[in-house]
Amino acid sequence: MAEFQREATSTWKGDLRGGAGTVSSESGALKDAKVTFVSRFENGGGSNPEELIAAAEAACFSMALANNLSRDGHIPESVTTKATVTLRMDEKGPKIAKLHLQAEGKVPGIDAAAFQAAAEKTKTTCPVSTLLIPGLEEVTLEAHLAG
Repeated sequence: MAEFQREATSTWKGDLRGGAGTVSSESGALKDAKVTFVSRFENGGGSNPEELIAAAEAACFSMALANNLSRDGHIPESVTTKATVTLRMDEKGPKIAKLHLQAEGKVPGIDAAAFQAAAEKTKTTCPVSTLLIPGLEEVTLEAHLAG
């Protein structure tokens, strides 16, 4: 079987609150994205690990749902997914606790129930989902066809 390795690199300088870092991907699609305490634990500019996880999940889910639909004979015009990752602070510290998926498909010749079923299947079979689900407290999904 084929194996694919993908890389990203991050550098952090300083302490957690006052320091800052960057993250870059091997492909160059992500280049020196700024990461700070404020961008992660408050609402400041820059990226954060949870946003990057959400991006990975959204891309994986859209691709996997398109594949599942196509396998069932329904080639989508488009699948758009918004993934929301919730970081919760508790007495033990920060925890990535929840994932919420909102998927919209433009798929000729399919009804809402079949689209929902394909999305539910994808929720547990997309490679990024299968990595995340065991560590999450909750995974929710809204799936609908575009009008």
